[in-house]
Amino acid sequence: MTVQVALARPSLPNGAPSLSDREVADGFVRGDERCLAAAYDRWHGLVHTMAARTLGDVREAEDVGQQVFLAAWRGRAGYRPERGPFPGWLVGITRRKIADTLSARTRRRDLVAAAGARLPLTEDSGAEHDTVLDRIVVTGELAKLPAAQREVLAMAFYGDLTQVQIAERTGMPLGTVKSHARRGLDRMRRSLSRPASGPGLSAPC
Repeated sequence: MTVQVALARPSLPNGAPSLSDREVADGFVRGDERCLAAAYDRWHGLVHTMAARTLGDVREAEDVGQQVFLAAWRGRAGYRPERGPFPGWLVGITRRKIADTLSARTRRRDLVAAAGARLPLTEDSGAEHDTVLDRIVVTGELAKLPAAQREVLAMAFYGDLTQVQIAERTGMPLGTVKSHARRGLDRMRRSLSRPASGPGLSAPC
């Protein structure tokens, strides 16, 4: 679940706008929520601009911005000022979150492409991705997968979660999540590429 930092941040302390970047960073690492607010106000624009330029989607960029500050807050003990300035640390987290979002897009395209080989869309279909995914559920393709693979793919495609978020929610190692996603997609591709030997795959009326 995305934490809406911008909507629930505490009031800034008097004189916060005059705090140096180092003072904001130090307070952030100590767990001072007022410095979290100051950091968000000061650097959210940088994070959002990076994400928007790369992703080309304002909604996804805003979500990445929230993920970045949530990840930074949770991992604030890992910040080392001797390795570089605080904004640079945030930029590094932003790059990873952007990469996660692009990977999620690729997984969606792969599944849609695999499904499209057997479930062609009509020209007047509405939301193409949703139509294909709904038909996959109806025909039981996801249900054929082992439980772990099914859980990971369902969270990715229907919960719109990144692999990092899935790992956090399930407690699985990130490498395990990636493995389940890859194997699940491979199984679905093979299943959907085989010639149909029984009834058609059309959705029920």
